[in-house]
Amino acid sequence: MLTLTGEKLYLRALEPEDLDFIYEIENDETIWEISATQTPYSRFLIKQYLENAHQDIYEAKQLRLVMVSNKKENIGLIDLFEFDPKNRRVGVGLLIAKKEFRYKGYGKEALQLVCKYAFKHLHVHQLYANIVEDNEASIKLFESLGFQQAGIKKDWTFVNGEFKSELLYQKLD
Repeated sequence: MLTLTGEKLYLRALEPEDLDFIYEIENDETIWEISATQTPYSRFLIKQYLENAHQDIYEAKQLRLVMVSNKKENIGLIDLFEFDPKNRRVGVGLLIAKKEFRYKGYGKEALQLVCKYAFKHLHVHQLYANIVEDNEASIKLFESLGFQQAGIKKDWTFVNGEFKSELLYQKLD
């Protein structure tokens, strides 16, 4: 799909072969803070998830895409979640799982592609993102693509013995 193809990467649907890649990401405790995960996932559960990943976004209310470099290497995930076709909005979040691909424009290109896809094919009026207040890299990324801070959820998450506020960012079509 041309909408999901960029210069450095392309976005594709999940495949059964992604089991090990998803397993590594979901069980990486260093990113549990951004995914609101608190327990590990078994291969069995992830396999079941992948078997149902074919569901339409209108049915599942979410869409997870794999970010793949032009060299065919899985580098991360980008998610559309809480899809609300009535109010024409959807949440967006991304993770560059492979550290060697961070801060090199892959996240920006993936976010540009998924925004274009959501506005053009899902006909949403707005995309939004929830970003923990100290995630400076994500704040910079989303702001660089026209997302604007719309609110603050004070003391929203409890991580490592302290509360952190979460920032709500929005981009309108």
